Amino acid sequence: MSVRKLTLLAAIFIFVMIAGQTSSAQGGRWVYLGEANVDGNNDHDRISVGGGKGTFRALQIQVERAAIDFQYILVHFENGGNDRLELQGRVPAGGRSRVIDLKGTNRQIDSVEIWYARGNWGNNRKPKMRLYGRR
Repeated sequence: MSVRKLTLLAAIFIFVMIAGQTSSAQGGRWVYLGEANVDGNNDHDRISVGGGKGTFRALQIQVERAAIDFQYILVHFENGGNDRLELQGRVPAGGRSRVIDLKGTNRQIDSVEIWYARGNWGNNRKPKMRLYGRR
């Protein structure tokens, strides 16, 4: 293999490594934070996270089994602060909410309350929601 081909391959390799690191830094990594089963009797659920999982800059909810009509979420931070974030709209089974950006600089999450419309789901179609945080 010629020197020119080796130089080209090395340049491509370096470009791919830098591009991968840049996209990872911009997009962040999604981390599973917890889940709740929606039974239809309540209008909200609390998912305990705990500050030991680190800091986060965004949240997203994955919905399974049946659709959920969301209203808002209330994020409780480790430093005692709270943040109410609107999340109105229906997320179908198998879908995800929009990405919910967190405000402020200290984003160590203690817990998240997720408020939704009460529903009448059959015994085997009760939704489950999984909470994810982006670093």
